[in-house]
Amino acid sequence: QVQLVESGGGLVQAGGSLRLSCAASGRTFGSVAMGWFRQAPGKEREFVARISRSGERTFYSDSVKGRFTISRDNAKNTVYLQMNSLKPEDTALYYCAADSSPITTYDYRNYEYWGQGTQVTVSS
Repeated sequence: QVQLVESGGGLVQAGGSLRLSCAASGRTFGSVAMGWFRQAPGKEREFVARISRSGERTFYSDSVKGRFTISRDNAKNTVYLQMNSLKPEDTALYYCAADSSPITTYDYRNYEYWGQGTQVTVSS
């Protein structure tokens, strides 16, 4: 079992930045890959970023590549999402999720553990 708690969301103007954090407890943090997903009202949950167990490999959706950075600190059991140059279309509920499989996946249905989400709202 892995318990996940997100924080850092809020209201920001377009072009601004936010840093999301996700604190994990339970199972050894270094044994799971971590992902960030988001879901806007009326839309399906979509992949944002993923980081491997060691942090050596990262993956991004095309919509955030170059603007968002995922990182992790295994000593602190925390994964981060630095979001820069935010756009109104980034507005969504952001979730972190854990995946115990070593196979890289962008499908939210393959992630076993989820946080409750943190709201990000970008005004124009």
